[in-house]
Amino acid sequence: MGQPIVVVCDDEELIRWSLSTHLEREGYQCVGAEDGEVCLERVEEHAPALLVLDLKMPKLGGLDVLRELRRRGHELPVIVLTAHGGVDSAIEATRLGAAAFLSKPFDVREVALQIEKVLHAERLKHEVHYYRRRHNRGYGDFVGGSPALEPMFDILARLEEVDAPTVLITGESGTGKDVVARTLHAKGPRKSRPFVAIDCASLPEQLIESELFGHERGAFTDAKTLKQGLFEVADGGVVFLDEIGELPINTQSKLLRALEERTFKRVGGTRRFSFDVGVFAATNRDLKKEVAQGGFREDLFFRLDVISIEIPPLRDRREDVSVLVNHFLDKFARSHGREMPGVAGDAMELLESYNWPGNVRELRNLMERLVLLGPSDVVHPDDLPSQIRWAERAHAAAGPFELPSEGVSLEAVERSLIQQALDRTDGNQTAAARLLGLTRYQLRYRAEKHGL
Repeated sequence: MGQPIVVVCDDEELIRWSLSTHLEREGYQCVGAEDGEVCLERVEEHAPALLVLDLKMPKLGGLDVLRELRRRGHELPVIVLTAHGGVDSAIEATRLGAAAFLSKPFDVREVALQIEKVLHAERLKHEVHYYRRRHNRGYGDFVGGSPALEPMFDILARLEEVDAPTVLITGESGTGKDVVARTLHAKGPRKSRPFVAIDCASLPEQLIESELFGHERGAFTDAKTLKQGLFEVADGGVVFLDEIGELPINTQSKLLRALEERTFKRVGGTRRFSFDVGVFAATNRDLKKEVAQGGFREDLFFRLDVISIEIPPLRDRREDVSVLVNHFLDKFARSHGREMPGVAGDAMELLESYNWPGNVRELRNLMERLVLLGPSDVVHPDDLPSQIRWAERAHAAAGPFELPSEGVSLEAVERSLIQQALDRTDGNQTAAARLLGLTRYQLRYRAEKHGL
């Protein structure tokens, strides 16, 4: 890469000479301009990395040069020098995009330092723009373009014209199963009808059946009025059963009968009602294993598993991390009325190398926190949580430990490692446990054993 070109525009020859001489010793290639008109010619001719511009000049002043540069679409950074500026000129120059504003007389070393800072900021800005331009494919609201997603996208595209009675969506917690379900509904043949969701893990067993099928007045103590269930409310649309692996066995049998017969009976009622809904179910459990262990009905599993969609974890599609980072930063900046920060290249590398045990949900929550509490301009590695900053280092250090010839105290080594992990994660037990390859409860047990 060649030397950065800097145009030095000032009507005083001595200033042009002294600045150019010093900057060339600092590794820049300097081009002089004695007035505003010549300055515009030099910018067009040399495409410089930066412009040092005096405000008070004959023929065409510095503010006029700035206006003309912006009119022509030039976005090169400009450092303004003046002995006559005052507050009004500084405000106007800043409004026109000046990156720094220095008053005469100046120290040439201070100008060189400002140039270094401005060009560094420009490099960071270009890195940010590079990541924002990364290919952003996806399906509906599901963001990503990794090859690992292609099998899922293929199934989703095929289902746009198919009225599937049941779809089973699987994947680890936080991968976006609900997003897939809502997107599938929005693009499918039932898109004009309701989408009604229920979290099977959030309701006590005695209420789930009532939520699904409704109840008659007086069916139980608190049933003061008749209530329609989700299968009635979503008539013609889609019922989304999230965390279906948590559904109690008794309710599983009733759900199976409803799906087989396409009818249901309200709690406390005798009449059977027919329904016309698509049923999407999602789980982070291995239902085949649950069936083998007796925790899930085999017949219900086969009924739901007519069409199965598996969402890969984020660690298997790291190409999508930068796309998701900028997607969520933009989303939360707009929703919270804040400026969208960029992400420096070294910080993005840490985000891309992290394993994301909480998947997209963990990344989403971190981006919202950065928008609310992080820097307003550029996110650097120090702005990231300790578990992300230390993850790569901990992974590299995970090789075999060589026992010293004189031996060690295993208790002392364990205590020291636990203390280091807690220090590096600011006491975050979950993050510290992750660094040591332990569960949080295993870490707590060991920490208490050592009095930490």
